[in-house]
Amino acid sequence: MTIQHTPIHPGGLQMHLRIKPGDVSRYVLTPGDPGRVPVVGSSWDSYEEVAYFREYRTARGKLDGVDITACSHGVGGPSTDIAVVELSNCGADTFIRVGSCAALQPEIEPGDLVISTGALRLSGTVDAYVDRSYPAVADHEVLMALIQAAEDMGERYHLGLAASVDSFYAGEVNPMPGGFRQSKMDHVIDDLQKARVANFEMEAATIFTLAQLFGFRGGMICSVGANRITRKREDSADSIKRCCAVASRAVVILAGWDAKKAEAGKKHFFPTLLTKG
Repeated sequence: MTIQHTPIHPGGLQMHLRIKPGDVSRYVLTPGDPGRVPVVGSSWDSYEEVAYFREYRTARGKLDGVDITACSHGVGGPSTDIAVVELSNCGADTFIRVGSCAALQPEIEPGDLVISTGALRLSGTVDAYVDRSYPAVADHEVLMALIQAAEDMGERYHLGLAASVDSFYAGEVNPMPGGFRQSKMDHVIDDLQKARVANFEMEAATIFTLAQLFGFRGGMICSVGANRITRKREDSADSIKRCCAVASRAVVILAGWDAKKAEAGKKHFFPTLLTKG
C-alpha cells in the first residue's frame, strides 16, 4: 500500500493551522493559549498575524534581524501534536514551548521561571509514535540558549524535569467534582517531589519526543503560577511576559550559534565554536 505524504490541501495549506510554506520561520515559540501569541510578540521589533483557526493562532516577526514565529498549540498533547507536525510541514525545525506551570519543589517560587531538561511521559499522545520507554529530552542547544538568555536578562530560573500529564484535574490531583478521588492519587505529588521533578505541565513530553523522532529541536521554559508544595500562588501575567521575552531572546542566541555552526561546517554547537575564527 502506498502511503500519501502530500498535504491534504492544495498549495501546502495545513488542515488545522491554515498556514503554508513561507508563512513561518524555522524558529517557533509555542504557547498554549492563543491569547499569549501577542504577548510573545510584544518584545519583538515587528509583529504580524498570519492565521487564526480553532486554538491555533500564528504570528511572525523579527527580533534583532532574526525571523521568528509564534503559534499557539492549545491544551494537551493531541493539539500540540498537530501544531508540531503542521508547523514542520511549513519549514519549522526548532520549537520552544512557553507556558505556565505548577512547581513541585518548595524552593521554586511563583513568578520564577523553569527551564526543562526533559519530561516524564505521563501523557499518551506520543505513545502512538513510539514505545513509552523512549525518553522525552530537551535539545541541548535550545536548553543552553534558554539558560544563556535567562542569565543575560537577570531572571531567577530553575532547571529540572517536567511531569507532562494528560489531565489537568486528575493528572495534577486538582479538586474534582463531588470530591472524587482515587487512592492512586494520594501519593502522586509527594512521589514526584521526592524524585526531584520540578513542575507539572501538559505538553513538553509531546514536543520533546516528536522533535527527537523527526530530527528537530525542542525545548521549554515556563513561568510558575503556583507551588503545589508550599501552596503559594500569584497572578502570573508579569512572569509569563518575562518568560516569553526570555524565549524570544533565546531564539536570537540560537540563530547566532546556527550561523557559527554553518561557518565552521559543524552539525552541533559546542562552546569553543564561539572562540574560533
